[in-house]
Amino acid sequence: MEIGVDSFAAVEMGDIESTPENSARSLEDLLARIEHADKMGLDVFGIGEHYRKEFLDSAPHMILSAAAARTKNIILTSAVTVLSAADPVRTFQNYSTLDLLSHGRAEMVVGRGSFTESFPLFGLNLNQYDEIFSEKLDLLLSIRDNETINWNGRFRPSLHNQKIYPRPLKNPLPVWLGVGGTPQSFIRAGLLGLPLMIAVIGGETHRFKPLVDLYREAGQKAGHSPEDLKVGLHSLGYVAENSQQARDIYFPGYAETFTRIGKERGWPPVTRARFDEQTGPLGAYAIGSPQEVAEKILRHSESLGGISRFSFQMDNAKLSHNQLMDSIELIGQKVSPIVNG
Repeated sequence: MEIGVDSFAAVEMGDIESTPENSARSLEDLLARIEHADKMGLDVFGIGEHYRKEFLDSAPHMILSAAAARTKNIILTSAVTVLSAADPVRTFQNYSTLDLLSHGRAEMVVGRGSFTESFPLFGLNLNQYDEIFSEKLDLLLSIRDNETINWNGRFRPSLHNQKIYPRPLKNPLPVWLGVGGTPQSFIRAGLLGLPLMIAVIGGETHRFKPLVDLYREAGQKAGHSPEDLKVGLHSLGYVAENSQQARDIYFPGYAETFTRIGKERGWPPVTRARFDEQTGPLGAYAIGSPQEVAEKILRHSESLGGISRFSFQMDNAKLSHNQLMDSIELIGQKVSPIVNG
């Protein structure tokens, strides 16, 4: 199983009032963490895409390109590319260029995104949320699979006998579909034969099994090989030397961040009792000691019928750079060997 880390490029300690100077330092620290993850033997590092003051990842391919020059082996991916807000031609060109720079280590996880700031920012109609995404995904995959494009759609000018360059070193460029909990999204990934990345930010992971079954069933009926129907899991996580330490470190920043975001979405305030449920045996969060976290990842995999990738999301809890570096080291040196032992 591939083990990795996803980052939203949070500004230092999650400070939403960060200065440009602090933002520059936060990005430098992020690049150091990606380099450290590579040295610790992690398989993949992903950068999200947001349009909020507390995150610095509105241009994830730029961060990943900088990381490509400082790493040797780790896969560099988006997590996720908000394709609805992007031009598929430019998106393909950006990640194809990243693939060339990284000598074949680039991937994309594309999705609709869990925030909606990009819609007014780019003049998009939120009521056409799924239609825009479906059309742009179709174009992106057409560009990936064909050097010359003939394409018509509603939300972008048509392309007639148009060649798209540069082409990636890795052919085809890997494109995963990032999903939340919508059955139609799981089915779409299966019909297209795309690997599936499930974002689990709460609840109990085993409850996604019926949706994963829908994905695999749709993929097999569409004629795709079971080997192509890979499932990955993105979840909140953090590893420290012991479980109590990990939870005590992670909770304060997590509670502040998710209570603030929850106010925007009508969620109740975060409580320690609910957090402890999420870090318990059935909860989604992979927070604890290396042994405990590794065992939870293996349980998640078993409950979903097998997963091929697990990615930790850590930097939404106002953790310091040193805390994140230590956790990455524990994941690479202790968690991964247990999972893949």
